[in-house]
Amino acid sequence: MIDCPLPRVEDDRVLLGHGAGGRLSAELLDALILPALGRGGAATSAPLEDAAVLPTDDGLVVTTDGFVVSPLFFPGGDIGALAVNGTVNDLAMRGAHPLALTVALVIEEGLGLADLEAVVTSLGKAANDAGVPVVAGDTKVVGRGHADKLFVTTTGVGRRIPGLDPSAARARRGDRVLLSGPIGVHGVAVLSERENLGFVTDVASDTRPLHRLVQTLAPLGGHLHTLRDPTRGGLAASLNEIAGASRIHVEIDEESLPVPEPVAGACELLGLDPLHVANEGCMVAFVAAEVAGDALRLMRSLPEGADAVAVGEVTDGPPGRVVLRTLVGARRVLDMPLGEQLPRIC
Repeated sequence: MIDCPLPRVEDDRVLLGHGAGGRLSAELLDALILPALGRGGAATSAPLEDAAVLPTDDGLVVTTDGFVVSPLFFPGGDIGALAVNGTVNDLAMRGAHPLALTVALVIEEGLGLADLEAVVTSLGKAANDAGVPVVAGDTKVVGRGHADKLFVTTTGVGRRIPGLDPSAARARRGDRVLLSGPIGVHGVAVLSERENLGFVTDVASDTRPLHRLVQTLAPLGGHLHTLRDPTRGGLAASLNEIAGASRIHVEIDEESLPVPEPVAGACELLGLDPLHVANEGCMVAFVAAEVAGDALRLMRSLPEGADAVAVGEVTDGPPGRVVLRTLVGARRVLDMPLGEQLPRIC
């Protein structure tokens, strides 16, 4: 007997939307991947986190991630730096300081050596800037047409920062919802380069490591409940994941959301929702109300959190739901994205 519905597919095949971090991704995980791994689906297993705490006594945390960005180079970054920063940030969202990385490259035959050198040089610089060594790796080459230039897979190991234990399942009623910076810039930057959108100016990816920002929040201790970096699926996906895992009702103020004007303009012209667009250098934090002011002060003390703002709170209401208070005073449900607005950006 099948315990959960099969994913919505066309001709029983995987779609780009299954990798988008939205509802199709969740269905693929629940119906196929998690049961095959003995997890029994999201309804009966622990919440899906950005990284896993290993069953040891030394607070070790591990994460792994694949990067399939197109194009390889975009305003503000490239696939190499993105791979390092994204992996460091997944560790940081579990309250961990990065210790080491491994890197695997799948290279398509015909990729220019100059492009490969540029990517790995950027990757090495990003790792050095983050203070985390690359200690192991692998390189494979596949034939023309069997990959798209270059795929990068990274694994990161970190150690929990004493006093911090953030989890998607720890948000609670009364929490304030904080954002460390503007949203939507990474997805728009990648799209502008891919599609040669001349009207998109002054938009560069926000890709950067966030572990130092998390370290500054260590004095909050147990009052820091949840951290997420809203990558695939954007802020809407992250908020819905947290609301579901913690069984809470979240309300967000549209007026408070930091959407840069060029991003808002590009999204309006292209029919995109900035709340569904991926980010690579900001995080959302759920903190106890009594320390929200301290949390903002600490975040704003570093460049990566200089624009931190409060955008909402956890209130009474149906659990597992996210509501947006709009500019005109109405309320609308902020759903999990269905599929992929912008494929191949992470």
